[in-house]
Amino acid sequence: MSDIQVRPVAGKSELRQFIELPIRLYRGHKGYAPHLTMERFDAFSKTKNPHFHHAEAEFFLAWRDGKPVGRILVQVDHAHLKQQNDATGHFGVLDAEDDPAIFAALLKTAEDWLRQRGMKAIAGPYSVSINDEVGQMTSGFNERSMLLMPYGPSYAPQSIEQAGYAKLMDLFSYEYDVRKAPVTIGHRLIERYAKGRVKVRMADMSRFADELLVAIDIFNDAWQDNWGFVPITKEEIQAAAKSMKPLVDPRLIWFAELDDKPVAMILTLPNLNEAVADMEGKILPFNWAKLLWRLKVKRVKTGRCALMGVRMSLRNSPLGAALAMMVIDKLRENGTALGYEYAELGWILESNAVTRRIIEQAGGREYKSFRLYSKPLI
Repeated sequence: MSDIQVRPVAGKSELRQFIELPIRLYRGHKGYAPHLTMERFDAFSKTKNPHFHHAEAEFFLAWRDGKPVGRILVQVDHAHLKQQNDATGHFGVLDAEDDPAIFAALLKTAEDWLRQRGMKAIAGPYSVSINDEVGQMTSGFNERSMLLMPYGPSYAPQSIEQAGYAKLMDLFSYEYDVRKAPVTIGHRLIERYAKGRVKVRMADMSRFADELLVAIDIFNDAWQDNWGFVPITKEEIQAAAKSMKPLVDPRLIWFAELDDKPVAMILTLPNLNEAVADMEGKILPFNWAKLLWRLKVKRVKTGRCALMGVRMSLRNSPLGAALAMMVIDKLRENGTALGYEYAELGWILESNAVTRRIIEQAGGREYKSFRLYSKPLI
């Protein structure tokens, strides 16, 4: 590793190199679509992204012969530590050329940085948190790129493992063919267990901020005892509302109410990656018009189910399963009407057998997997 130097990102020019490195690394990879560079500047801004209000972080680039060849983010997320109390720091945004020595140098730098801050273990990738893009892709490399889901090359898992990392948890995503998926048994279960008590409604865009708060409240309640859970903060909700609203179609956001109280929801977004895949991260000067035409006129054919959940009080019950199936049915019905062909449901923890079974019964097909790794810092 003597010819590899790893140092913190310094200044806007190096941050741009950090952001745009994957475009060079993965150009031509079938399953990859670049993030928009301007969006990544906001995502990695310690003032604009509210995640960094509760996380101490550093960005590093690996250099060889004066050229960036790898990158990594390392952080101590105090919201995670408060929730999990495990003295674990995180790495993420890990991308590098196909050379195990680069991965080793980047990960060693992250480990040393976390040791200096008293952490006893390192885990990741979290890019940037468990509520963002999570895991290192381990299958599905040639499947379509999907909004808010990470891409990683097939050589990365082995290079991470060679650096001494072991599996922590696997995550799965499901392909859902909205044209062919069967009608679920949700309505029949509702008739049996809660006849006349359930109403399913579309999101009210005139109250979008309030509706998003309801969705996040259900999400935080539904997943509160899930492995690795960290609640989404109010600041993060507000930032998400600002960034998501231009993409939102209320016909893809549904709430199920039991006795007039919201207890389940599904929030699906158009797959922006489908529209920007050939733009190499650039939106100016002319790609704005191309993007608007693709989203509003041509329209994308795929979507990502970004949030779904049923309140904890109904988990593992026939009624809870029925409510989850009913909101998935609404995705199928309205997705078909809007011209969608596929949606991605996920990620789902490998340990979450109940949700995985519901999705499979609704017609979902497991088609991508991602792995979180960990290593003790001793």
